[in-house]
Amino acid sequence: MNRLRTLLSLLGITIGIFTIVTIFSGVDYLKNYLKDSVNKLGSNIIYVEKWQWGVGGGDDYPWWKYYQRPQPSLNDFKALQDGLKNKEVLTYSVDLQGKTLKQESNRVEDVNISGVSHDADKTQTLNFALGRFFTEEECNSGKNVCILGADVANGLFPNQSIPLGREITLMGRKATVVGVFAKAGSDIFGLSTDKQIFVPLNYARLFTNIKSENAGQVIRIKGPKELNFDAMQAEVRTILRGSRRLKPNQEDNFSLNNPSIISTSFESLYQTMDKTGWFIGIFSILVGGFGIANIMFVSVKERTPIIGIQKSLGAKNYFILLQFLVESVMLCLLGGAMGILIAYGITKVISSLFHFDLAMSMENISLAIFLSVLIGIVSGFWPAYRASKMDPVEAIRS
Repeated sequence: MNRLRTLLSLLGITIGIFTIVTIFSGVDYLKNYLKDSVNKLGSNIIYVEKWQWGVGGGDDYPWWKYYQRPQPSLNDFKALQDGLKNKEVLTYSVDLQGKTLKQESNRVEDVNISGVSHDADKTQTLNFALGRFFTEEECNSGKNVCILGADVANGLFPNQSIPLGREITLMGRKATVVGVFAKAGSDIFGLSTDKQIFVPLNYARLFTNIKSENAGQVIRIKGPKELNFDAMQAEVRTILRGSRRLKPNQEDNFSLNNPSIISTSFESLYQTMDKTGWFIGIFSILVGGFGIANIMFVSVKERTPIIGIQKSLGAKNYFILLQFLVESVMLCLLGGAMGILIAYGITKVISSLFHFDLAMSMENISLAIFLSVLIGIVSGFWPAYRASKMDPVEAIRS
């Protein structure tokens, strides 16, 4: 019976620690995933776009107003080039969705083609597996070169480990591969270079109307790190309003987006996730704590005569107290260790099956150990205190 009670108490602690470690590992993964997705958008960058970024959408999002706005134009881009003093990099890009690429008998569908201006690699997070970005001369002259996403490269050149220097058919025209992006995967915004191809903006002019409303035009402005971001944003707004000849009483017909908008929106989500993790984890571990307290009361009752003998032989109160406290803490640590091991196994299985970067951090393991010790002390203190205050004569007689 004692072994069964001990096993059930350990099971409660194990479940509690397993729950809290697993939940916080999942919360850490989600937070890192969200932060990595935001970081891909760059830092200290303003995105001039038709649409305003909105996290979560909702009925209050005025999409009909943004729909009527014009796309960022090359005239806007030139106005910013000439008038914007505090800038480090200024780029213009046009995105064409759902295109098909060919190379001999191989083809890849639903590809996003991006026509980009010079220095676009300095305003976007681009990791290369092979090759390089476009040179300034290639961008200015509109040379027929391209950079392939990982999935595009694998689809067009399935048996070629190095497709550099090969030609592909792009919108009826030939383009030479000068680079291949590393496998990136998709982020929370659905952004990925895996099924994307970059070409110089002046080359994209040859096979598409870059002024079309159906093309996704974006101006990216990267400011110096030491520059006040709000001041740069105000300067950009002033130049664009002048370029578009907006009257003082007219509202902006463009959006100035930056990653801080999303980061701020996610802060409340991070806090909610943390609170949820704490609530579920603490509730679970308290269940195990009550089990430990119960078994410690039983242990004190069964060992009352032994306590009386120890005290009659001169054992101090603190010795009796520590004896049961240590036992309680050791039980919780044993249950906590089992919970950590199970959580470790579960995270490994989930990571391998679903390709998640789910891992237990040292902070979560340390938290689990700390909680195990804490719940051991809290659960065992009152039974241990009662044991330490027993009268030796009455204890021996019981």
